[in-house]
Amino acid sequence: MLLFNILYSMFFNKCSRCHQGDVFVSKNPYKLSMMFNLHKTCSHCHLEYESEPSFFYGALYVSYGISSGWFMIWYFLEYKVLNWNTLNFALFVMGFIVLVAPLTLRWSRLIWLNFFYKFRKDYKNKELKIKNTN
Repeated sequence: MLLFNILYSMFFNKCSRCHQGDVFVSKNPYKLSMMFNLHKTCSHCHLEYESEPSFFYGALYVSYGISSGWFMIWYFLEYKVLNWNTLNFALFVMGFIVLVAPLTLRWSRLIWLNFFYKFRKDYKNKELKIKNTN
């Protein structure tokens, strides 16, 4: 269940604690002028995304892991299926890593948030309870 919650938050750009509010301002990771823009807090549960200065520096390690994973997948495919020469393979992998860099950046930050703030069902319905009491 923990893995499902992380994947949901990662693929749908949702708050790791309530799965309701968006983390990034733009839904499109390839809108490069808005690539680094996050909301300050969750619009639903009011989680402060950057709880301390340089909070997302740790996401660099996650980003490195994701990029290494992409490389290992392509290396396995090249070794077993594609059989390209080394130069073509290196150029292809470098191009691929550059093309998926906005996705990798976004996913690494969302995974980093999930390390510190786990999904909680009580936060998911928090605003609904408040609205019903008024």
